[in-house]
Amino acid sequence: MSLTFKESLTALHGLILGAAFLLAFTGGFAGLWGFRSDWLTSDGAKAAVRKTMLSTWTMAALAWATVLIGTYALYPWYRAKPPADMTGIQLQGYPRSVLLANVGTAGWHELGMEWKEHIAWLAPILATTVAFVVTRQRRQLLHNTRLRRALLFLFAVSFFCAAVAGFFGAFINKAAPLR
Repeated sequence: MSLTFKESLTALHGLILGAAFLLAFTGGFAGLWGFRSDWLTSDGAKAAVRKTMLSTWTMAALAWATVLIGTYALYPWYRAKPPADMTGIQLQGYPRSVLLANVGTAGWHELGMEWKEHIAWLAPILATTVAFVVTRQRRQLLHNTRLRRALLFLFAVSFFCAAVAGFFGAFINKAAPLR
């Protein structure tokens, strides 16, 4: 089995960075969830803050890497316009055109890709917001339940945005792979 450069970049974008994003989300979410003044000693709280900062910043960095690769490397190849005389099987190198050429798959572009283009950018923005607040307010996380809940909510929304983008990306790539 061999992958083209475009397929390798797609795998990096979706599988590798996506899986690492999931792991970082799990670490950050568990860290934020575990900040309870009655659960942690002062030494435990310091260690938990360091781990949570690392997880949240890692998640933010992975989200940015994924979105930037998707937007500036993969998306132009997806959006490429074929020459006017191409039809059917000749469109294989033009995923957007492949999707739009078939009534059954046109919705993957019209709904899926349009949503994916916009919602994917929310994931790194929200993840960076959470990482910044965790870093800036690290001393208050142990005692401020409202702050923790707000961060957990933003973190979950960031994850949801990435999940929606990943869902649409996986199905779009299945229907019209980037080769």
